[in-house]
Amino acid sequence: MPTSVLETERLLLRQWRDDDYEVFAEINADPRVMAFYPNILSPAESDELADRCRDLIAARGWGFWALELKRSGDLIGLIGLNQPQHRLPCSPCTEIGWRLCFEHWGKGYATEAGMRALQFAFEMLLLDQVVAFTTVTNRRSIAVMQRLGMTDSNRNFKHPALESSHALSEHVLYSITRSDWKLKHPLNHEGATQQR
Repeated sequence: MPTSVLETERLLLRQWRDDDYEVFAEINADPRVMAFYPNILSPAESDELADRCRDLIAARGWGFWALELKRSGDLIGLIGLNQPQHRLPCSPCTEIGWRLCFEHWGKGYATEAGMRALQFAFEMLLLDQVVAFTTVTNRRSIAVMQRLGMTDSNRNFKHPALESSHALSEHVLYSITRSDWKLKHPLNHEGATQQR
């Protein structure tokens, strides 16, 4: 599959570029953004994450895309699809996830881009289900999951990458099926924003 660039009214979900890395490192070093992760990332760790995202998109055409604000061309974070390597209650599965620059929170960008990523998952990849998970205290991300039409599976779990006693170890697991997506978003396939 060729590398996809997905577009919404305000955003581009695209392949990573060299000039994204410095801004992405700043996002990953912001304690507000990383409050629900075990730690902030060093510049080297951030670059390694961007490299992995870039390589996966190059190999299969999709993944955690760089998220660009169309009106300015600025990188504002990442969003997209991933196949978790850790063993989870839903494994094997495909997750949707996001990480946005703090200054761009509260503007609906995660929901807007998330809708487009789910549309790609169900209409292009023909996935049967997409999941999302985060620590139980991350109310903002849980609210995005709900706005995307995802529902709580009521299968909370301890994330295997963290000690069970860690304050962030307990995670919620949300999901949406392709049939539920079609019911909740019946016009998406007709009014789809473009892919190029």
